[in-house]
Amino acid sequence: MYTVYAITSKSRKYIYVGLTSDLERRLKQHNNGYEKTTKPYAPFILIYKEIVSTRIEARKREKYWKSGIGKEKLKAMIVESAGLSTDR
Repeated sequence: MYTVYAITSKSRKYIYVGLTSDLERRLKQHNNGYEKTTKPYAPFILIYKEIVSTRIEARKREKYWKSGIGKEKLKAMIVESAGLSTDR
């Protein structure tokens, strides 16, 4: 089983999408600064996760969430969860 996940920085506008077989370990790596790509943006909160059965399917879903439309949906999730309106 694989998890496709999206995290967002608590302090800056940044969304990271990845895949892993151990989500808890991976989140700790991001939050503790072990990942070069995400280190400047730590700490993070999990905004989305999706469990799939194969790595191939996980990679397809990861590519979708990294695409323009996928990122827009993730941004909308952040706005929605914060109770903010995009009609300003």
